[in-house]
Amino acid sequence: MSKIMIVDDDRTTVRLLQTLLELDGFDVSVAPRGGDALPLALQVQPDIILMDYHLSDMNGTQVIRRLRADPTFASTPIIMVSGMDVEREAMKAGATTFLVKPFEPDLLPELFDSLMQQQ
Repeated sequence: MSKIMIVDDDRTTVRLLQTLLELDGFDVSVAPRGGDALPLALQVQPDIILMDYHLSDMNGTQVIRRLRADPTFASTPIIMVSGMDVEREAMKAGATTFLVKPFEPDLLPELFDSLMQQQ
């Protein structure tokens, strides 16, 4: 079972994504704040990280840089999502790919499988 970590402070979005991904057979962990992301990632060792850009305590690019600075997550696929066009900033920070909100949650399992096969 693939482990997915969602870093997002929007509880409604997180609940929806968590439910859908668990129904698709993924093991889902949630970090509600950017500051929680690295400690949780070290604990659960996710296969993929789904990261929101806007977090209550920092932006997602800061979190990506922290994760990428740890050798454990140097090559872990990180998908940044945002309603704004911050793709260039996200990719420069180390995101693997970028999705513009709103996106179709049904597309995530296929995207996750594709990213994991590329590793």
